[in-house]
Amino acid sequence: MAQHTRKGAQFQAVTANRLADGVVVYLTAENGWSESLQDAEVAEGKEAGEALLARGQQFFEPGNLVLDVYLFEVEKTDNGIRASSVRETIRQAGPTVRRDLGKQAELAGVHE
Repeated sequence: MAQHTRKGAQFQAVTANRLADGVVVYLTAENGWSESLQDAEVAEGKEAGEALLARGQQFFEPGNLVLDVYLFEVEKTDNGIRASSVRETIRQAGPTVRRDLGKQAELAGVHE
């Protein structure tokens, strides 16, 4: 499984794609999956990140609810959680065709 985080990353979250429709989802503290990064459980430090990833990977088999489960680096801001990388910001917002449609229109402040 791919990991998109630096070795020294302070905060991390787990993401995947929902198998039913391919939508990007984030692992929550309640062991569910949310389409909103703001609902994601955030792990602090390497060991907590590895434990969070192990929890997320349990959803791949046997239920096959999600696929491509991996850790990625996040930042905590005054406005909530933010992906640290451009790659994850794009995944969060959806296709980059038009910012005024779909998920991109709903993510105020991401493109500023």
